[in-house]
Amino acid sequence: MTAFLARLWEALTRRIDTFLLTVAMAIVGVGLITLYSATDQSFARIDNQLVSLGVALVLMWLIANVPPQTIARVALPLYVLGVVLLVGVALFGVTVNGSKRWLNLGLARIQPSELMKIALPLMLAWYFQKFEGRLGWKDFLLAAVLIVVPVYLIKRQPDLGTSLLIGASGFYVLYLAGLSWKVIVGLAALAGAAAPMVWPLLRTYQQERILTFLDPTRDPLGTGYHSTQASIAIGSGGVTGKGWLNGTQTHLDFLPERHTDFIFAVFGEEFGLVGNVTLLVLYLLLVGRGLVITANASTLFARLIAGAITLMFFTYAFVNMGMVSGVLPIVGVPLPMMSYGGTALVSLFVGLGILMSVQAHRKLVTS
Repeated sequence: MTAFLARLWEALTRRIDTFLLTVAMAIVGVGLITLYSATDQSFARIDNQLVSLGVALVLMWLIANVPPQTIARVALPLYVLGVVLLVGVALFGVTVNGSKRWLNLGLARIQPSELMKIALPLMLAWYFQKFEGRLGWKDFLLAAVLIVVPVYLIKRQPDLGTSLLIGASGFYVLYLAGLSWKVIVGLAALAGAAAPMVWPLLRTYQQERILTFLDPTRDPLGTGYHSTQASIAIGSGGVTGKGWLNGTQTHLDFLPERHTDFIFAVFGEEFGLVGNVTLLVLYLLLVGRGLVITANASTLFARLIAGAITLMFFTYAFVNMGMVSGVLPIVGVPLPMMSYGGTALVSLFVGLGILMSVQAHRKLVTS
């Protein structure tokens, strides 16, 4: 019996990257502890997150056991599905807090922009591998169009933060595929020159967020409230924090969106600098392992998708911590695997499953 269980366990974990999963589960564990405090000890929110985690782990395991070349076959239909769902959001979406970002499918309410986090880099990686060896400027131009379509649909929900970050995940694929530095610098210069023309296209609250970032004191009780309260929470945590469940900014309801976008402020207040550094190390270990997997990838598709997913994890964590700490403007980006949200958690673990697939199915090349 013991031998059978040992063989079963080995079969179940053969394709699982233990290091990657351990680090990810450590972050999820920290997130659940923080979420319990942020929601005023709500078991309902914890239960929902655990259900989503169960679904996420199953999908991660399934994808880890699928070879990357098989995953590549679903890139095009998954991208098309993502765009169709985004159009569905524009036409029939559920509006919450002034934003139309969710689609009610009857059994569940999903956020299609989360699907695009995986679908877009998958699509681009598949395209560049398909035409590997004869890539030209027309291919990069078409890839740019593939990026612009979902980015525009997400931006008009409106969700500027997610649209920019999904655009960044697409850019990572272009960069890893060999986009010239001259082109990158040229595009950056063009974007800078176009900024004055883009400014009037932003919604009023988006303009206010940028102005408040430049001067947090301009509206401390309005647009600057989130940033100010988050800074107070993190600063009041000191070196060791106030202790779990003892955060005053959190439990006196000064800190808004504390279970989603600003969960890092809750964590910083209760666990202090020591906790923040520990969490940062966990994210760096996750990203570091992802970069190692990317370096060991045996095909162009595997390298592009692994690199894009790894850099996506880094970007989302960096932007969230930066906005909560006041280093970056507030753009409404959740902290990966810590913030409350089932669709986001599932999409992130799907990304981990792809990384594990790339690692498990790499071909050993002998010299």
